[in-house]
Parts: sequence; C-alpha cells; structure tokens
Amino acid sequence: MLDISELSRRTGFPASRLRYYEEIGLIRSSGRKGLKRLFEEDVTTRLALIALGQTAGFSLAEIRALIGVEGKPRLDRARLGQQADRLNAQIDELTVLRDGIRHIVNCSAENHLDCPRFRRIMRVAMKRRGAR
Repeated sequence: MLDISELSRRTGFPASRLRYYEEIGLIRSSGRKGLKRLFEEDVTTRLALIALGQTAGFSLAEIRALIGVEGKPRLDRARLGQQADRLNAQIDELTVLRDGIRHIVNCSAENHLDCPRFRRIMRVAMKRRGAR
C-alpha cells in the first residue's frame, strides 16, 4: 500500500491531482492511514495509462471511458485509431507551420509582408483560426 505522498513521489503527480483523479473516478484509494489516502501498488499502472492518454490528446472523460473504472483497461481500438488520425492531421498542420516559419527566418524579402509565401501562410492561419 502506498500513501498519497509516496504515490505522488513515485509518479510525479501532485497529491492534489491524485485527489482530483479519485474524485472523478479515474483512480480509487483503498483506505486511509490517519488522514492520508492509501492506494494499491497497481494504481501506478492506471496513472501511467492516464498520462499516456493525456499525452495522446484525450480528455479525462475519454480516458475514463477507455481505461474503465475497475480492473483492466477496455481500450477501444476504433477510438484509438480516430485519435491517431487526429494526431496525424495535427502533425501535418504543425509541419506546414514549422516549414513556413523556417521560410520566414530565411526569407530574402526586406519586409516579410512583401513575401508572397508569408502572406499565404497568414491567410491559411486566418482560415484555420476562423474554423475553430
């Protein structure tokens, strides 16, 4: 059994976040030692899955649905595939943005607003901002 301080130390999650995760049903404590919550050792696996889900761009509600409340995770492969597709689209968008910024850095135009590629990058950025 791990008290909340030890779990926080081992996982890097602040105790406040662990309490919140317990409150919303992502993790469950097994009891208390004085005022401190106690957790089974296997909660570290759930926390690793939560961290992975957040890194992949899932919301906490989506993560809860994917890993379930108890026992082993119920990873929905179709949902994971959709998220992978969204990440690919984001990677493509960021790649275009990175390449545009690199062009701007090396552009020979005296004023960036005189550069046709820079103006195209600005138009694309405006369209994407308006679409959100």
